[in-house]
Amino acid sequence: MSLLIRREHLSDEAAIETLTKAAFLDAPHTSHTEQFIVNALRKAGMLSLSLVAEDSPDLIGHVAASPVVISDGTRGWYGLGPLSVVPGHQRRGTGAQLMTAALEALRNQGAQGCVLLGDPAYYSRFGFRPEPGLILAGVPPEYFQAISFSGSLPAGNVSYHKAFDARE
Repeated sequence: MSLLIRREHLSDEAAIETLTKAAFLDAPHTSHTEQFIVNALRKAGMLSLSLVAEDSPDLIGHVAASPVVISDGTRGWYGLGPLSVVPGHQRRGTGAQLMTAALEALRNQGAQGCVLLGDPAYYSRFGFRPEPGLILAGVPPEYFQAISFSGSLPAGNVSYHKAFDARE
């Protein structure tokens, strides 16, 4: 497989929506709104990072990142997600390549750190871990994880953009 990880193009929007919907179709712990979230972030100009995995000519994966607000006033932190890989390509390393590329891109953009909501067993291999000082209301703390690029960790409640409430 000759996988190319690249930034999204304008012409990729429909394919990203389709692959995101497919990736979460049978997933547990989802509200099946991930494709709406990506579209709403893009529309609001809050899609800070949008990378696709291309197995020419098809897009088989996507990862998004957007700024988060931390109640202590710390700036430069991002929320990573959703991370999507079409079912036929899951468990083949596509998601890991997207994660690695996204974290590198965020570092290169000057990000101070990143948070995400997800399976600790999967995301710990990229350096994410639960941080008691960072709280996402209504979420079990073991699933809300962070990685600092600067060495210091903020402390406070984390808020994602209102696009994460998108339902269509």
